[in-house]
Amino acid sequence: MPAENPAAVAATGGLHAWEAGGAASAEALAAWVGARLAAHEASLAALLAGEGPRTPENSLRLFDAAIEQLNLAGAQAGILNSVAAEKTVRDQAQLEAQRVALAGSALSLNRQVYEALAAMDLEGSSAATKHFVQRTLLGYRLAGVDKDQATRDRLQALHEKATGLSLEFSRNIQEGGKTIEATPAELDGLPEDYLARHPADAEGRTTLSTDPPDMQPVMTFATSAALRERMFLAYNTRAYPANKTILKQLLATRQEIATVLGFRSWADLATADQMMGSAANVRAFLAKLAEASLEGARREHELILEFARRRQPGLTVVDIASRAWWYEQFRRSAFDFDSQSVRPYFPYAQVEAGVLQTAARLFKVEFRRSTAPAWHPGVSVFEVFDGGQPVGRFYLDMHPREGKDKWFSAAPVVTGVRGRTLPEAALICNFPGGPPQRHGPAATTPGSKDHFLGTPVAGDPGLLQYSDVVTFFHEFGHLMHAILGGQTEWAGISGFATEGDFIEVPSQMLEEFFRDEKLLQAFAKHYQTGETLPSETIKKMKLAGAFGRADWVRSQLYYTTLSLDLHDQDPAGLDLDLTTRQLYQSLQPWAWLEGNRMYASFGHLTGYSSNYYTYAFDKVIALDFFAQFDPSDLLGCDAGSRYRKTVLEQGGSKPGRQMVRDFLGRDEEFQAFSNWLNEEFEGGGLDTLAV
Repeated sequence: MPAENPAAVAATGGLHAWEAGGAASAEALAAWVGARLAAHEASLAALLAGEGPRTPENSLRLFDAAIEQLNLAGAQAGILNSVAAEKTVRDQAQLEAQRVALAGSALSLNRQVYEALAAMDLEGSSAATKHFVQRTLLGYRLAGVDKDQATRDRLQALHEKATGLSLEFSRNIQEGGKTIEATPAELDGLPEDYLARHPADAEGRTTLSTDPPDMQPVMTFATSAALRERMFLAYNTRAYPANKTILKQLLATRQEIATVLGFRSWADLATADQMMGSAANVRAFLAKLAEASLEGARREHELILEFARRRQPGLTVVDIASRAWWYEQFRRSAFDFDSQSVRPYFPYAQVEAGVLQTAARLFKVEFRRSTAPAWHPGVSVFEVFDGGQPVGRFYLDMHPREGKDKWFSAAPVVTGVRGRTLPEAALICNFPGGPPQRHGPAATTPGSKDHFLGTPVAGDPGLLQYSDVVTFFHEFGHLMHAILGGQTEWAGISGFATEGDFIEVPSQMLEEFFRDEKLLQAFAKHYQTGETLPSETIKKMKLAGAFGRADWVRSQLYYTTLSLDLHDQDPAGLDLDLTTRQLYQSLQPWAWLEGNRMYASFGHLTGYSSNYYTYAFDKVIALDFFAQFDPSDLLGCDAGSRYRKTVLEQGGSKPGRQMVRDFLGRDEEFQAFSNWLNEEFEGGGLDTLAV
């Protein structure tokens, strides 16, 4: 990857912490991050030492160089905190991530830097430059840069505390995996390949983990309600009770920050620079979602409950641990669709190839496998080319292992800056599948143990559920946003550096492509026979998949309202268990299960904080975007090129609202979302089904 100053890059250990030994040694990682922070401080010192009139060239350029170093250190410390093989490195990465966050907090309260940027003459500057400066100055004001020194010192201390609590909260989830035991009878209903990966011990019992490849099939396919309940409670208590105490401290700290800054609540502070604008606007949007989904969710629940009672006379309620199982049973009966039946058509390797092929055609780019080193030998690396020219790199870390983060996410690796550095991003996922192939030099030290714990036996095809395939498309949407949006002039607006409540639009837009029959049949081939997934099966799968959308919206309302409520009130005296249960019971028809402590492993409370509404809000925008594509030629129509140019390539160089208008020619409308939400009843003929 090219850099503007190769000597400076070499002096700071290169662009990648793992190339400097940071993935294998805590000391090497600390040195690499330290060099980045030193370069950050040097750029700021040069900025403040400048004399004469302030301009983007003599001031913003140095500020952006400092941001670039901070982004680089923070991104890779965050990644290694999530994926490093050795616990000592993960522990050090957490400390380094905190050190970077503190440097960022100090910068946000640096009045001299703020005044230097505010004094710049922007006459003749590009619209992107003006937007970057405006958002930067707004961020400074929201951080409290205009407060007196004592107040800024207090805010710095509060941010330091909040950062430490957030990192500890996330680490407890990451490393809090549990196991449960199952008898042979309790494994009834689970797929054959799943059973092959989980042989019984000498006493006939099978150990299952709460990692997604183990947990999700149990919740969907296991006939045993007792097993489903044990798995549900184990999964939702992974970080309990430790995170209960941490969360209460974090909420109190955030509220104190908001109070010092003159905001009623953290939720108002956290939405002040977002598309939504305020907590009140969020609540208005949620009220609209609640109204739109209420009747559909009621009808779905009635159908499921009636169906369950016919099969289990005397059953009065369906609890949350059995919801997914009953949905699966209903879909088999109502739509003649067994979700296990399509798994043989979705082996991991074919899905990966299919997602890459789809993205390459849609965005008119090329992916080439690379031998570049990564943080672990199980990571696949790809270079991205556009018109024969390299434009970025991405890393796929797709299977679980000991100590690795157990969720599904996309993360920046290197911030791209046009003419200087190409963008890099990573997917960190936990799909089933055989041990990943090693590409390039191993990231572990010579002779060290490979950490593939939790990865299935060699030769396992890694058969995915269709929901897993949707997740893959979703995360790849983030990745393409990071790469194609990473060609901007400024690091501070590169990649997915948009408003936080626009960031889920590209991911949720791309996942809609999974619904296209021609696209699916291009890669959905039976892993043993090579047979293409039949059109009739796809039709049934789409009908079955549409059933439950209103319930999905109600689930989003629950998570969204919980994250908002926890940050939109005085946390003193807050009863987390009571609040969580009462809110659940007000929004969900499925019986509450005592012992559920989901808030303790709700990882988005640290990242999105009060703003989990992003998923539902961006779903409305994403569906309106997708409606602009020609359904008869999704990958070939001109909407793909327009979308790439007006949305993805912009990175964060325009307000999200402007990007919506540039692509749609208007603000988003609710109609596409409403059509999507009601498709199950209007197109599926549910009212006439005998189930």
